Amino acid sequence: MRHEEMQPDFSEIRQPRPHDSAVRHVTGEAVYVDDIREPSGTLHVVPGWADDAVRGTIAEIDLTAVRAAPGVVSVLTAADVSGANDVSPALGDEPMFATDEISFWGQPVFAVVAETREAARHAARLARIVTDALPPLLTIEDALEANETVLPDYQFRKGSPETGLATAERTLTGSLRIGGQEHFYLEGQVSLAVPGEEGDMFVHTSSQHPSETQHVVARVLGVPDAAVTVEVRRMGGGFGGKETQANHWASIAATAARVTGRPCKLRLDRDDDMIMTGKRHDMRVDWTVGHDAQGRIRVVDQRIHARCGYSADLSLGVVDRSMFHADSSYFYPDALIRSRRLKTHTCSNTAFRGFGGPQGMLAAERMMDALAITLGRDPLDLRKENFYGAGRDTTPYGMHVEEHDTLHALVAQLEESADYRARRAEITEANATSHILKRGLALTPVKFGIAFTLKHLNQAGALVHLYTDGSIHLNHGGTEMGQGLFQKVAQVVAEVFGVSLDRIRITATHTGKVPNTGPTAASSGTDLNAMAAKIAAETIRDRLIAFAVEHFDANADTISFRDNQVLIGNRSLSLGTLAKEAHLARVQLSSTGFYKTPDITWDRQSASGRPFHYFAFGAACSEVTIDTMTGEMRVDRVDILHDVGHSLNPAIDLGQIEGGFVQGMGWLTTEELVWDDSGRLRTHAPSTYKIPTASDVPEDLRVALYASSGNPSPTIHRSKAVGEPPLMLAISVFSAITDAISSINPGVVPELDAPATPEEILKAVARIKRTKATR
Repeated sequence: MRHEEMQPDFSEIRQPRPHDSAVRHVTGEAVYVDDIREPSGTLHVVPGWADDAVRGTIAEIDLTAVRAAPGVVSVLTAADVSGANDVSPALGDEPMFATDEISFWGQPVFAVVAETREAARHAARLARIVTDALPPLLTIEDALEANETVLPDYQFRKGSPETGLATAERTLTGSLRIGGQEHFYLEGQVSLAVPGEEGDMFVHTSSQHPSETQHVVARVLGVPDAAVTVEVRRMGGGFGGKETQANHWASIAATAARVTGRPCKLRLDRDDDMIMTGKRHDMRVDWTVGHDAQGRIRVVDQRIHARCGYSADLSLGVVDRSMFHADSSYFYPDALIRSRRLKTHTCSNTAFRGFGGPQGMLAAERMMDALAITLGRDPLDLRKENFYGAGRDTTPYGMHVEEHDTLHALVAQLEESADYRARRAEITEANATSHILKRGLALTPVKFGIAFTLKHLNQAGALVHLYTDGSIHLNHGGTEMGQGLFQKVAQVVAEVFGVSLDRIRITATHTGKVPNTGPTAASSGTDLNAMAAKIAAETIRDRLIAFAVEHFDANADTISFRDNQVLIGNRSLSLGTLAKEAHLARVQLSSTGFYKTPDITWDRQSASGRPFHYFAFGAACSEVTIDTMTGEMRVDRVDILHDVGHSLNPAIDLGQIEGGFVQGMGWLTTEELVWDDSGRLRTHAPSTYKIPTASDVPEDLRVALYASSGNPSPTIHRSKAVGEPPLMLAISVFSAITDAISSINPGVVPELDAPATPEEILKAVARIKRTKATR
């Protein structure tokens, strides 16, 4: 029997429930870290840095004027760190305060602790820091020339790529530069540290990884992990920017609280936040593809060069994932996927929604567009011929793509519903007579692996209490950053007990309740935490059933929980009544739950195994218009079909798909990070860095959930992750822009890099026109 035929009716699961904090978000009542009522005597902390130094050895630090400034209580340097001056996630290469050398513009050297934030900000500007300048490495090319890396090179090899290239009927080469991206979360980095007894420290922080923040703060303070408690109720956005980056600011706030003995809060100014914190890795991907006359791929050789910044941070996993997704949705019979993690004297790049996957997929899709343009074929036809399929289902890293039928069916359905063929013909005809405005169309797929590729992160814990009035306390290790995780987990627990959501009390993520958790990242928050919470809730429910069997002399098969009632044969009573009776009989009404993802076997050293639990699929068809005189671009229509398995909450999933697409569209069209030749970030404010606004969202945006038969992998109610995969739907916009430019000179691949800003589009148009003039 197919599993969708066995699915029971649900009262909470699969219902389009609003976000648990939706009303509070809209009214402004949602409490973020900066909204927490400050304890009496709270001090404010502002980091200080050498604003005229990009890279250099520190010759002198004079903080006399800083200490003498009005309102200043203390000034912290590395000398005030009682533990390790290290806020890195693993490798010990990120000092909390620079001591001997400044490695990038904006690196903190000290911190001011003052009675008010304004006083601290004013005082921080009074520092005198003298450096002996050293030549900085700023670009990928600088780092390649100097052979500077933050981690060793790494590669996947499948088959015999050398033989494949030598015997391929044809070859095509290309290169693509892919820009980074600022997280631009609405709530910036912020932490409030409150000292306790015997060196204890309680930290409110905006962190996607409270357990790691706990570990790092304890390391910096030189105390056991158990002496530090971290709590996160909600974040105003994270997108990966608060997975490791929050640790630095929490540690400074905690150090200030230890030194002064008073509560201390650090909230970064927006400019400082953008200057000091990591971003999406920018990359250069060079590729060669061997293929036949029809464009069927024989072999692929990709070289991924990633600018990691001055330290490793999460570059091991991020660049690995770009390699994992260098195939996008396509079968490579032979492949060589190589990567270099390059060191530059810029802020250390970090996690960002998709975690390297978007860069790998974008390069693959550019390769497919280039093949189609060169061969004069419809790009969609070429893509479909190279999709994974029966007998062609092994990735470059050796994992089998088990659901390739879903990929084919989903793309075929979108091709029909988006009326791709008729629109393609109409656009081709229109472009033939329009010399200034050119239109483009592209339908691109998404195949995204779900799981942490670092095996030990694929675990989660939860804590559930049932009180004697029937109300339920829910806690787990996941964090809420606006994505609706808390609501989905609450729906799962409500379903177990057969109660409405108003009976569930959602509580803040707290390291003292659920310890040793992984980050809320890799799109695995619901997969992991909802399953852990379900296990905890079912343990309590099973105890109640066992009690009811004995107490009411009932048969277990006649007991059910639904509609806020417990039905025991012909008897009906409230959950609270049963809970009170069970409590009087000394039945435990509290339970932890633990879940670890099955079937994850990836071994990085041998580059073998199964790094992903399953794949999420999707596709988008985007139509654009470009102005070849100005480079301006408009997205006219977008059709999206996305696979979420059996959706736990369709309303939240649709919101994630729409939001992810728009964020991806920003990455590929408007969000440009610019460092000047000296190494200073020039796009560090909303005035110079352009995220998409409401007016950039296509007026004709059609989003639908694929009618899945459910995730064949054993996931929570057969659902699929939806956090990261939708971002890569926006690659269709970049491909559509490429399509529009190529119509100027058919057969010639546009030299278009990402982001496709008006300036970049205009340059690509000028280049392709020059090529046309010389043919």
